[in-house]
Amino acid sequence: MKVKVKVPATSANMGPGFDSIGVAVQLYNYLEVEPIEQGFEIIIKKEQSIAIPTDEKNLIYQTMQQFFETLGKPMPAVRLTQFDDIPMARGLGSSAACIVAGLLAANTLAGNPYTKDDLAKMAAKIEGHPDNSNPAFFGSMVTGVLTEKSMEYVRLELPDDLLFAIIVPNFPVSTKSSRSVLPPHYDRQDVVYNVSRAALLVASILTGKYENLEVAMDDKIHQPYRKVLIPHMEEIFGNAKKCGAIACYLSGAGSTLMAMVTKEHAEEFRNKMSTYLQTLPDDWQLTLLSADKEGATVVTE
Repeated sequence: MKVKVKVPATSANMGPGFDSIGVAVQLYNYLEVEPIEQGFEIIIKKEQSIAIPTDEKNLIYQTMQQFFETLGKPMPAVRLTQFDDIPMARGLGSSAACIVAGLLAANTLAGNPYTKDDLAKMAAKIEGHPDNSNPAFFGSMVTGVLTEKSMEYVRLELPDDLLFAIIVPNFPVSTKSSRSVLPPHYDRQDVVYNVSRAALLVASILTGKYENLEVAMDDKIHQPYRKVLIPHMEEIFGNAKKCGAIACYLSGAGSTLMAMVTKEHAEEFRNKMSTYLQTLPDDWQLTLLSADKEGATVVTE
């Protein structure tokens, strides 16, 4: 039996939704898993700027091993073939995509002993937060909370006229370095600032009040500290809004920046923003994507 998995890229930490709110977009990693006689083999079909391990350090393989250990069964001999369009270390959920792909593939090979909700909880625990893995599993925009005993989430249906402009530079930012610049403690006023805006963000998406999103995406928990790792971040945000963006935020740990744009203004935004980005160093690339509404999928042959 050959298992094929498709997993979308995700944009997490949406504005004030640090470690809790994320969205899936139409950019994908693909995985094929097929049985072999013994051992394992890993084939990388599309090279990344950061080398993908082809030994036991491969994240998909590690995730599958962990799954079968939890299940109490031996890891089967498999060949993994990866085709990854999600850039690594750019804040677009490449690690979560590997974990989700590994869990779905392993669960399928094992005869589907777990539900998608079960697997989503596993993924959130492996990652330590649910804001990438949840939208990767379920599609659209998802807000979630990971507790010691469970992972609770709500999937929000996004309007069809909303696009996500990913603005990707040629340099990576690791999650480790991005977390290292965050302070150990926050003032009460900063916490209230974020809580109120996270609530406004969810309510505005649910009701289609785009006019609220610029304020709702404001944040004092992670973006003000991480901007030292992203040259020109505030300047790019300012120009994106001048070009027609509804709101902007730092995607995941970075280095990708995200702008939310309506389809009505998409072409004008693309033209003006592309021209501006060409004036900057770091080879910033602009791509407008719709939200992925389906989430990760599995087919068998």
